[in-house]
Amino acid sequence: LERCTAGQHYKSRGLDLSPLLTPASELNPSAGVSNFTTQNHGLELAMDNELIKLAMPALENQTPVVIDSQCTNLNRTLGTMLSYEVSKRYGKEGLPDDTIKINMTGHGGQSLAFTLAKGISLTVKGDANDYTGKGLSGGKLAVFPLQEVIDDGFVPEEHVVVGNVCLYGATAGKAFFRGKAGERFCVRNSGALAVVEGVGDHGAEYMTGGRLVVLGETGRNFAAGMSGGIAYIYDPEGKFPARCNMGLVGLETVDTVGEKEDLYSYIKEHVDVTGSGVGSKMLENWDETVKHFVKVMPHDYKRVLMEQAAADQQAA
Repeated sequence: LERCTAGQHYKSRGLDLSPLLTPASELNPSAGVSNFTTQNHGLELAMDNELIKLAMPALENQTPVVIDSQCTNLNRTLGTMLSYEVSKRYGKEGLPDDTIKINMTGHGGQSLAFTLAKGISLTVKGDANDYTGKGLSGGKLAVFPLQEVIDDGFVPEEHVVVGNVCLYGATAGKAFFRGKAGERFCVRNSGALAVVEGVGDHGAEYMTGGRLVVLGETGRNFAAGMSGGIAYIYDPEGKFPARCNMGLVGLETVDTVGEKEDLYSYIKEHVDVTGSGVGSKMLENWDETVKHFVKVMPHDYKRVLMEQAAADQQAA
């Protein structure tokens, strides 16, 4: 390659890019510069193979099964191959809720429950890594600390129990996390329900659908690019507005009876699934608690909902 010096800035004329442009094969003749080998993902060693065997009654004739086991952070994408078996047989409709119940103890690896299919409920008593619930596709997911850990003084709502970018691109299903999540929670969520007890920066970024309930504080830049779905933030101290990106959303109160009932039911299920102490206290004094929730509503999404409601009323 030859340099074109015409029109170069005086600062760039002396740059020598040849070290960057030297082919790797010249520096190291044994270096591969094309695809000589195939990847081995070690799928035959994945924990899902055992889960598939144990879930075979459910896969073959929809007989409910319960699987109790342990996991470590080496078990990445746990539940994904099993979800493939469900989808292969039953399509996007999946199985009836809770047909396959998996109870894990330990530490969920990266992308726990990736694309978890409808009909599978996966619970981890412990914690989980980044990308938990990525692409959630109708399944039910829960992560919460062991009771004995809590009895020893661990306060879930003060600690992170799932990593960054959880529920990225989720399309359907439910997720309940007793504790805080990392950054970029529910990014590009388009249809799942999520309840969590605090999130880091950039929560609900580019969210297009679904529902998100945060029972604690958020980080900065919440709702950046959020064009759909609704988020509910518990904000008794009034800190949230300064942390929300107002480019596409407005902040409202939860004022209708129907919406209060919906929000109550989301938190109630969170408590039932995870044993959340924070959620339980909120429900005990619900009439007062609900006043402190901030509703994050995208402007365009609100307009579409209003137009649909008007059309339905006119059709009736």
